[in-house]
Amino acid sequence: MAAYLGGIEIMDLAATLQQRKDALDFTLSHNELSGALPANDHKGLINNVEYEAPLPFVARKRKAHVRPKVEPPLSRLITWFVITATFWLVFGTTVGEYIGIKFVSPDADQFSWLTFGRLRPVHTNAVFWGWASLAMLGLGNYVVPRVSNTNLFSIPLGWYSLILINMAVLLGTLCLMAGINNGGGEYREYIWPVMLLFSFGLLLTLINFFKTVARRSTKEIYISNWYIVSSVIFAIVIVFVAYVPLWQNGLGETIIQGYYMHQGVGMWFMLFTLGIVYYFLPQQLNKPIYSYSLGILAFWTQILFYKLIGTHHFVFSAIPWWLQTVAIVGSVGMIIPVVAGTTNFMLTFKGAWYKITDSYTLPFFLTGILFYFTGSLQGTAEAFRSTNLLWHFTDFTVAHSHLTMYGIICFLLWAGIYALMPRITGQEAPQITVGAHFWLALIGLLFYTIPLMYGSTMRGLMWMEAKSFIDSVSFMAPFWLWRAIGGSLMWLSHLFFAYNLYRMIVVPGTVDIKETAFEKLGSIDHVS
Repeated sequence: MAAYLGGIEIMDLAATLQQRKDALDFTLSHNELSGALPANDHKGLINNVEYEAPLPFVARKRKAHVRPKVEPPLSRLITWFVITATFWLVFGTTVGEYIGIKFVSPDADQFSWLTFGRLRPVHTNAVFWGWASLAMLGLGNYVVPRVSNTNLFSIPLGWYSLILINMAVLLGTLCLMAGINNGGGEYREYIWPVMLLFSFGLLLTLINFFKTVARRSTKEIYISNWYIVSSVIFAIVIVFVAYVPLWQNGLGETIIQGYYMHQGVGMWFMLFTLGIVYYFLPQQLNKPIYSYSLGILAFWTQILFYKLIGTHHFVFSAIPWWLQTVAIVGSVGMIIPVVAGTTNFMLTFKGAWYKITDSYTLPFFLTGILFYFTGSLQGTAEAFRSTNLLWHFTDFTVAHSHLTMYGIICFLLWAGIYALMPRITGQEAPQITVGAHFWLALIGLLFYTIPLMYGSTMRGLMWMEAKSFIDSVSFMAPFWLWRAIGGSLMWLSHLFFAYNLYRMIVVPGTVDIKETAFEKLGSIDHVS
């Protein structure tokens, strides 16, 4: 041992020990693969770089693509359409939430203005004419000139339309709460002067859209404008037919009511919203629509069949039997545009399904499209005499109307707004609250509709078996509770949506360039 130790060179020993110490002290610097230099991305291939990213609570979604700016006057117009639409959404559904409380506590208040019979039409008309109509028109003011490759014909006309429609909804709400109404059927409760204001607003919009399309620099009229412009025309005709009393004596009034309420959904809300989808869905997927021809087929067949189906709400009534049959045949014919439209949208997703996981707008589009297919075919299934006998006077109709107006129209409008507003303002909503909005709305809608559909089917069977009416009321109690839970979740989701819109418009701490520039100049003068 002594001989061995004596034979070791001291220098070799020191080198060996130092090598061993260096090995024990070695740690990774965590930039061995990337290097220590900052990212230099001339081609814009790297996005969302964060040097100190926190632990993500939800999956990170891709931010909106940078696109050319929208001119400021049009941006302000669209933004105010969306702001006022969102106000009516929150207001209308808050009223709906309150009248839902009256199902379990009818004596919650003693004010005549807050009775169930007055607030119920306030709820429906506010969300129809206030929320959905204004949101559609706001998006339309962007889509129509965009696909025409020109500017909107007149910004002032857009502002006049915005003011008239908001005045109509405000005055209509006050009149309904004061007990002043049209005395007509559903969704026709506003008195005629109120709907005249609404119609003038639509007429100005129609002129604006017509002039814009006429000045287009494209050879073709893109399919979005087919849907949007025609829906405005139909809406004006629908309101005119519904409010002019010349042909509304006796059964004529009932037939007009069926025409009015169904055309309002199918030829106003649905046509307009589908036009919006034909623009924003390909834009968000960054690929063209699958088939222009399928879109045209769906457009013309919807116009052909949908106009016929209004009286399927009055099967077994005193309305002529042949007219009821025409409505049923028209309802079956609606399978053609629904299948053509859904196929077109789903095949547009082909090869791009992976984008859904990275996007917070595409889930809204996909959900709306799925409800477009299921809700529309459900309407066809309800139109037959055998199914009408089972479902018509139950809450199945309530579930169906929410599947269509909420599942289709609202989800597709939200998709369009989330796609457009970041481009206008340059700001995006927090992804976690967008996710909360989506899931609360979807789960709430399912909680609302599925129990109602099941319970109403069983209730219809109880009636057909001649069981006691009051027994069927007791049977429905738990399903109405699920309806209240679902409605509350949907209402909560609207608060998240309003917050998201606020975050897309107003950013705390935003630098006012004009004021800052003046302050800087002032300080320079002071120094000099």
